[in-house]
Amino acid sequence: MNAAVLGPGGVGGLLAGLLARAGHRVTCVAGAATAGALQADGITVNSRQFGDFATHVAGDTELRAPVDLCIVAVKATAFDAALERVPPAALGDALVVPLLNGVDHMAALRERYRPEQVAAGTITVESTRVAPGLIEHGSPFTKVSLASATAPPDRLEAAARVLTDAGAEVQVRDDEPSVLWTKMAFLAPMALLTTRHGVPVGGVRTGHRDEMLALLAETAAVASASGARVDADAVASMYDTFPARTKSSMLRDAEAGRPLELDAIGGALLRAARAHGIAVPVAERLVAEIGARAGA
Repeated sequence: MNAAVLGPGGVGGLLAGLLARAGHRVTCVAGAATAGALQADGITVNSRQFGDFATHVAGDTELRAPVDLCIVAVKATAFDAALERVPPAALGDALVVPLLNGVDHMAALRERYRPEQVAAGTITVESTRVAPGLIEHGSPFTKVSLASATAPPDRLEAAARVLTDAGAEVQVRDDEPSVLWTKMAFLAPMALLTTRHGVPVGGVRTGHRDEMLALLAETAAVASASGARVDADAVASMYDTFPARTKSSMLRDAEAGRPLELDAIGGALLRAARAHGIAVPVAERLVAEIGARAGA
């Protein structure tokens, strides 16, 4: 497999390292400093699940030759600019698998690339880029879900086999909205509440559980109206399986003073709610309060 990873951060860097360790050719596409560091030194992963390992990857500021698989793992705040590094002409016939937070990026990808090349993807993992090419993988799991309303099923199955062989736990589903909105139903309460209250997931599920369940119910209602099947009770139980000190990526960004994915997560939820005429007062309040703090 010849693979490209756009955005070799916590998620992209982990998957790039796993794919390269499994013997695949991997090109990480990033800014000049990061691409240069990866080209020189490769990727080092410190992982609870996979152990510690280092492996070679190529680094470049732009995709220059066709690949079989292109994983898009940039932050939503950098999404539009990052796509300029992957011209459609250079992509070839690659399957594009975005692992972004939110739901709105799917339409943008299908406008830029051929719809039959684009699959929806989500990942459940705690992984952080400590420095260019240095990844700390804190969760004992790496779970990926794939689905597509436009790409052929055999292409998803092929990508799933490659990622599974590399070490991820991969599920291929036939329902794209459910894949995206199941992740959103889990992510929105976790991201918004940990960021608003400045606490990890343990503090949310104990100190703000009623608020968490109310926000989860709102998100599940929007998901259902969007054509997704979301088991709100199952999603709620997932919070109890996470280590208490787990932080959402939005909280980490807030603590570091980085731009927040507030629009991609909270904004997307509010837009879908308005489109379907669903009241989401808890989500409205949290997005407004976080936005006010962040100066958005």
